Amino acid sequence: MSKHFADARWEGNLAKGKGTYTLRTSGQEGAYRFSSRFENDKQQSSPEELIGAAHAACFSMALSHGLDQAGFTPESVETEAVVTLDKTDAGFAITGILLKTRGKVPGISKEQFLEQAEGAKKNCPVSKALQAVSIELEAELD
Repeated sequence: MSKHFADARWEGNLAKGKGTYTLRTSGQEGAYRFSSRFENDKQQSSPEELIGAAHAACFSMALSHGLDQAGFTPESVETEAVVTLDKTDAGFAITGILLKTRGKVPGISKEQFLEQAEGAKKNCPVSKALQAVSIELEAELD
């Protein structure tokens, strides 16, 4: 069993407070605020951005593995995750994630690539953890 650790700290009230997070294995640290999450302040991170990074990384690894298992050797897989946070009747919620992926895979057809991408979207562990959220996929082959 593999366990991974991250820490977060929040100081102050929601609107004027500030937070920091640490990814323990790498020691990477970052900051987040109300304005980076609910407004258009893009100078710091947000929990949704961290979820997006985790999802994009997991998906890219799963797609690379699926391609390899299908007999194709990917040169690269790049994925952007667009995580949408909306106000709903029940409060704020992540309402959707769009995975935009691009692969450089010699010898594969577009159809085969799309099939592998759909499988990775369905089966990567982060996608499974986020099943309550609508996940869409745009996949392109270089």
